[in-house]
Amino acid sequence: MKNIKAGVITLSVFCLLCYKVLGQTQPDTTFKLTKKEKKQGYTILFDGSSMDNWKGNTKEYVLEDGTITMRPIQNEGGNLYTKNTFTDFTLRFEFLLEAAGNNGLGLRHDFVEGKNGYSGMELQILDNEHPSYKDLEPGQYHGSVYKIIPAKRGFLKPTGEWNVQEVRAKGNHIQVMLNGKMILDGDLKEATAKLKPGSFQKAVLNESGHIAFLGHGSVVKFRNIRIKEM
Repeated sequence: MKNIKAGVITLSVFCLLCYKVLGQTQPDTTFKLTKKEKKQGYTILFDGSSMDNWKGNTKEYVLEDGTITMRPIQNEGGNLYTKNTFTDFTLRFEFLLEAAGNNGLGLRHDFVEGKNGYSGMELQILDNEHPSYKDLEPGQYHGSVYKIIPAKRGFLKPTGEWNVQEVRAKGNHIQVMLNGKMILDGDLKEATAKLKPGSFQKAVLNESGHIAFLGHGSVVKFRNIRIKEM
């Protein structure tokens, strides 16, 4: 048994020396587009290795183990924005919620440095099933255009697991796919026309703006973020 252990240790040391001599490194784990996505015209907003495409609250939205992770140090958390603005697009990303996790996805959002809250369209990112959210309005659950177009419920994975989401925005038409299921398909103009004057912010109807993550003081993780402009 001692001879076997000694042999294993010797082999491990030999392999390590080979890696150093040959100049080999650990495999590249950064996210890459599929061949199909490349043909479709997607570009990467976050590949797990840098936050060069983002601005705003980079003190609490931090690069962590291949993710953008919200690590709140204040009540609201502040916002993180793409440096570029977008008009019509398909956005794909993955997110992970911890218990009672709460964030927002800003679309065609205005950038106001240092501002919490939102000025633009916000889609909820939320642990719907947590008891603290039992009394929400229909338009406050995950995937909803906040208080304007409610999303279908029942398709979030349990907290601690990764969810896959796709958002399509073309003019006033907004669609949200969650884990392969369509949970929202609506028209902003039609939905806002049904609301009382002054009951929603005009920036919801922005024609162009930033993609943003809108912090609400809880830990939420994002990865593999890419976008296709239409």
